[in-house]
Amino acid sequence: MLNLRKKTIQDKQQTRGKQVYAIIPAAGSSQRMGGGNKLVMELHGQPILCRTLQVFEACPAIDGIVLVCRKQDQANYASLCADWNISKLHKIVEGGPTREHSVLNGILACERDIGYVAIHDAARPLITEEIIAEAVEVAMRDSAAAPGVACKDSIQVIQNGKMVKNIARESVIAVQTPQCFDIDLICAALTKALESGESLTDDCGAVTALGQPITITRGSYENIKITTPEDVVQGEAILKGRRQK
Repeated sequence: MLNLRKKTIQDKQQTRGKQVYAIIPAAGSSQRMGGGNKLVMELHGQPILCRTLQVFEACPAIDGIVLVCRKQDQANYASLCADWNISKLHKIVEGGPTREHSVLNGILACERDIGYVAIHDAARPLITEEIIAEAVEVAMRDSAAAPGVACKDSIQVIQNGKMVKNIARESVIAVQTPQCFDIDLICAALTKALESGESLTDDCGAVTALGQPITITRGSYENIKITTPEDVVQGEAILKGRRQK
């Protein structure tokens, strides 16, 4: 399977251009939400997934969208995209057993001439066009970029349930999405991660494992990931605040 991926990637590299596609991994199981598919839950009257996709739809920096999801969700998501006028949707593809598989499946489904991808969690519906555009622009310059925010809490290393070392807050950040990359770079990074069997929580981890630095761009404390019921309450409050400005 990896050999097939490598051949397809090499074919794409020969015709790559400057277009930017958003890869939206949406293949999670929503276990921490307490049941049901969180992406079809409504946030201020709109499904979470559609709210996420509409920001990328409106952002001029994005040329196309590939949605990666479970096979059983494909028909429903296609219907939602039609209902909410997601015209940039290029394809809906099936996810894999890990995030790395899913993202690579999404990249391989893009048009042949794209040069960059913006990989964004489907469950981050409060992203803004400005954050997307800045991360894309910097990735075009530096090959890799991701938004981040400073950590507000103290950070500690623990062993056996006990704090053993303090980490200075100014030396760490909370990394968000979209994480934006030159397509050759991210394909190489994900392929290596799959071959080595590494388990990664985001795509930046695969890229830094190659020794490639990632430029941090402006994130937002409002760019939360909807994971638990408490996040839904926070998301509703953020949207209410935006409407009052």
